[in-house]
Amino acid sequence: MHAAVGDRLHIHSRSVGMVDQKGEIVEVRGTDGEPPYVVRFEDGHEGLIYPGPDCNIEQRQAER
Repeated sequence: MHAAVGDRLHIHSRSVGMVDQKGEIVEVRGTDGEPPYVVRFEDGHEGLIYPGPDCNIEQRQAER
C-alpha cells in the first residue's frame, strides 16, 4: 500500500451497524509512501494508522 499526503483513507466497516470511517492522510511516516500514516478523520480526531485489508487509499485528484 502506498499513499501521499492529501490522499484519503477509507476504512470499511467490519460488521453490520458499524459506519465506514474516512479521513485525510496528513503525514506519511513510512518510506516511499508506505504505512504508517497519520490520518485526520471526518470527526476531527487524528490517529496513527497501519491499514489492514479492510482499508483502501483514494488518490488525491491532481490540481487543475
